[in-house]
Amino acid sequence: MLRYFGFSVLLTVAALIAAVLFGGPAALLAVAVLGVLEVCLSFDNAVVNAKVLRRMSQLWRKLFLYVGIFIAVFGMRLLLPIVLVAVTAKLSIPEVWDLALTDQEEYGARVESAAEAIYTFGGIFLLMIFLNFLFDEEREIHWLAWLERPLAKAGKLPYLAVVIALAVIYLGSQIADPEKYSTVLVSGIAGLFTYLLIGGLNELMEAPEDDGGDDVTATGESTGRGNAAGTATKAVAGAGAAAFLYLEVLDASFSFDGVIGAFAISSDIFIIALGLGIGAFWVRSLTIFMVDKGTLDEYRYLEHGAMWAIGFLAVIMIAELRFHISEYVTGLTGLLFIVAAVISSIVASRREAAELPATAAAERDEVTVGR
Repeated sequence: MLRYFGFSVLLTVAALIAAVLFGGPAALLAVAVLGVLEVCLSFDNAVVNAKVLRRMSQLWRKLFLYVGIFIAVFGMRLLLPIVLVAVTAKLSIPEVWDLALTDQEEYGARVESAAEAIYTFGGIFLLMIFLNFLFDEEREIHWLAWLERPLAKAGKLPYLAVVIALAVIYLGSQIADPEKYSTVLVSGIAGLFTYLLIGGLNELMEAPEDDGGDDVTATGESTGRGNAAGTATKAVAGAGAAAFLYLEVLDASFSFDGVIGAFAISSDIFIIALGLGIGAFWVRSLTIFMVDKGTLDEYRYLEHGAMWAIGFLAVIMIAELRFHISEYVTGLTGLLFIVAAVISSIVASRREAAELPATAAAERDEVTVGR
């Protein structure tokens, strides 16, 4: 376990010590609460990350863990809110940075004023992930079969997920503040465009054309000679780059809710970065652990639970254009989906194990009768 979580433990201890030195017991409590909140909000993120990461090479896994965590902590949870405030408030980035350091309450208020853009972009991106999971006709395993099977059949309708996303964007623009109408529309379209762009790049890079006339599989295996080996290598590198980009945007979408909610606990950007950074490290360690241990295979419905949690989070983010919903509700509901999926997986596995002896006995009886 130390192999997977040892560094996260050390980082957590170091962050908590830094919090005490920086702001005393109050800062320590704020960092601890923010770390736990981030893990609760992003546990389903770890499950989805594991699904993508297990198809990536060891090189891209290491890049996700080490380079990606730098982007997640400093890029998504520290710099991204500053950039968003600069865009929405029409200020320069140095001005916003100075505001974050000198007037933290005003900076927090500015971040809150950018909430419509943040929630709509992230909500639509997550909604597309959820809808494309539901409408996947090729998926063989269903958790909530009574609901998932009919929805999978509905996936035969072309562009259904895009149509639903556009309808949700329009609905969001209607329930939001009238002054934010154009902001919601533009942010929603940007979230949809980002998802489609990354998905298109992923498909393009996984199935490149072979100049030498040989076939190359999506995993980079060549069926011939000539230029196939070089093309296969490019395919693997390209697919890994697209998947890495997808994971980073996905992480950003999950972090939006936590970043905005963090200002209810502390307005200090360094306290927020420490707390959310701890959570980001634990989520990445958990992702690597699930990939190496084959957790998604062992718990067959775990991915389903994570996807339903993502769908619920997407709905909440759109609903927050009009109503305030506590981050604790979001985190606990996501955990409930995960726990329910794990319990369902265990029950299904035990049921199959109990049925195996009966099936074997029935087969022996058939052989005996045949004789």
